[in-house]
Amino acid sequence: MDASFWDGKRASGLADQIDFTQYDSVIQAIEEAFVTYADRPAFTSLGHTLSFRQIDEYSAAFAHYLQNHTSLLPGDAIAIQMLNTLQYPIAVYGALRAGLRIVNTNPLYTEREMIHQFNDSGAKALLCMDLFAKSVENIQAETNLELILTASLADMLPSVKRVLINSTVKHIKKMVPKYHLPQAVSFRKVLKQSLGKSFTPAHLSQPDDTIVLQYTGGTTGVAKSAELTNANIIANMLQSGSVTMQQDEHGQQLMGDDKQSIMVAPLPLYHIYSFTVHLMAFFRLGEHSVLIANPRDTETFIKAMKPFKITGLMGLNTLFVSLMESPSFKQLDFSEMVFTLSGGTALMDDTAERWKEMTGVGISEAYGLTECSPAVCMNPFNGLERQGTVGQAVAGTSLKCINAIGDEVPVGERGELCVKGPQVMKGYWNRPKATRESFTPDGDWLLTGDIAIIDEDGYVSIVDRVKDMIIVSGFNVFPNEIEGVVATHPDVLNCAAIGVPDPKQGEVIKLYVVTQDNVTLSPEELKAFCKERLTAYKIPRIYEFRKELPMSPVGKILRRQLKDDIIQEQKIA
Repeated sequence: MDASFWDGKRASGLADQIDFTQYDSVIQAIEEAFVTYADRPAFTSLGHTLSFRQIDEYSAAFAHYLQNHTSLLPGDAIAIQMLNTLQYPIAVYGALRAGLRIVNTNPLYTEREMIHQFNDSGAKALLCMDLFAKSVENIQAETNLELILTASLADMLPSVKRVLINSTVKHIKKMVPKYHLPQAVSFRKVLKQSLGKSFTPAHLSQPDDTIVLQYTGGTTGVAKSAELTNANIIANMLQSGSVTMQQDEHGQQLMGDDKQSIMVAPLPLYHIYSFTVHLMAFFRLGEHSVLIANPRDTETFIKAMKPFKITGLMGLNTLFVSLMESPSFKQLDFSEMVFTLSGGTALMDDTAERWKEMTGVGISEAYGLTECSPAVCMNPFNGLERQGTVGQAVAGTSLKCINAIGDEVPVGERGELCVKGPQVMKGYWNRPKATRESFTPDGDWLLTGDIAIIDEDGYVSIVDRVKDMIIVSGFNVFPNEIEGVVATHPDVLNCAAIGVPDPKQGEVIKLYVVTQDNVTLSPEELKAFCKERLTAYKIPRIYEFRKELPMSPVGKILRRQLKDDIIQEQKIA
C-alpha cells in the first residue's frame, strides 16, 4: 500500500502530509531550536538541568575544540560511548556542528565488539565515560583512534555535587577500573577552555550526506552499520514529532504549543529509538528531556522523575514491569501525563492493562528499525491507541506484506513487512551485498524480517520475526503469541519462548520463566495454564525457571542468546 492508504485514517491532528524539505540538514533544525527555545530547560540529569542556551554554548565550545585543536576534518567519524548524561547531547550537537559523523557506541560492548565497530566505521575520535576507559586502553593499539576524550558521570554538575558524585562512583562504589590513557583529553576541560570561542559552521549540509553510522545486528552475527543521512533523520524527526500534534476530542492540542512537555528518557541515547526521539524530534520541538543514566536502578529512576509532572515516557515492556513492581512508583504525580510510548520489543497485554490502571494513561506501541531511523509505525494516544497493534504508518511511509515468493498479500493476511519512505537508510556502510539482500530485487522496499498483518483501518500488528519463528511438526509457531499468553499468569514476571531441535517434530517449544518474588511455580501448573489458552502444538514442551533472562541494554530479551546457550550445552554433552 502506498503512503496515501493511511491518509484520513489517522487520529485528529495527526498529519497525513509533511514537508520533508523544510530543513537541508539536521544541524539546521538544531540551530533553530537553540534560538527559539533559548531560555527553556533542555535536559536534566542527576538532578541538574541545562537550558537550550547552555547546550548551545557548550556544544559550540566542543565544535571549536574539534576544529582548532585536533586533526579531525569534516566527514570524519567520532564514536560516543556514554550513558544518558548531559555530556551526550553536547557531544552530538558539537560534533555535528564541526562536520563530523556520529557513531553511537554501546557502553556494554565487549572489547572485541569495540574493535570491530571503531575499525569498521573508521572512527578517528572517541568520547567515552571513564567507567569504560580500561577497555579503551586495552584495545586502542588495534584501532585507528587519533583522539580519545574521557568524561566522568557528573562532569556537567556544579562543583560540589560534581566532586561528591564522581568521588563516590570512583572511590566508594569502585565503578571506575584503574586505567592508563596518558594521551586522553578531559571532556570537561575541553569545554572549559573553549567556552565562548567561535567555530566555523562546517556541518555535513547536503540531504544525502551520511551523518550517523548506527550499528545493528550484533546478536545475529557481525554488527553492520546503517548509513543514516540528513534526509533520513530529518524525515523521522518530523514524522515522530508529528505525533505530538494530536488533538483531543475537543480539538485541543495535547502537547506542544506554548506549554513545554517533560519527557522521561530511560532508554539509552546510543540506541536509535531514543537518539531520534529525544535528541532530534523532542529537541526540535523545544521539549524538556529527563535523562536516566541507569534505568535498571528502579528506585533512583523513580526519584529522578519525582520533581516533575511528567508529560510522557518512552520505554519497553520489561521497564514498565520493573517500575510497577515498586511501591514508590504509585506515589508519582501522573496528572499531566498524556502518553507512554513503547517500542523495541513486544508489549504484553497484561503490562499495558496494569499500566493504564496505575497511571490512567494507555501505552501507545510503536514499531521501527535501525534501518528506518527508526520509526515506521506509531499509535495515537490519550485513549485512542489500539492495543495489540503498533499503530499506523507514519506520514510519508508506504508499507506492504509479501509472501515467500515476494508477492504482496491482501489486507488482513500475514506476510513479511516491507517499508518504503524517506526515513529508510542509504544502505549498510561498506556492505553493498548486505544492502542488496536487505531490499526487494527492484531495490525499492526494505525487507524488515518481521511478519505482520495490516488491517483495513491501516493498523499494523507484528506477529513475529521471520528468524524467531518455531516450526513444530510443520506448523508455524510465533514466540510472541506464547509469551503474551504466559505473561498473563499472575506469578510470571518475564518469559521467553524458543524452538529447540527435536528428531520427531523438527522443533519443540522451550519456555524460560522468571517468576515474581517469593513465588513457587511448577512446570505442571504452567502447562495446565497454557493448555487452556493455546492449541496443542503451541504448548511448550520444556520449562526452565531462572532468576533472570539475558537482555540487551534496552531491556529486550535475547532469544538468540538462549539458543546459543543450548548449542553450547549440546557441544559440552
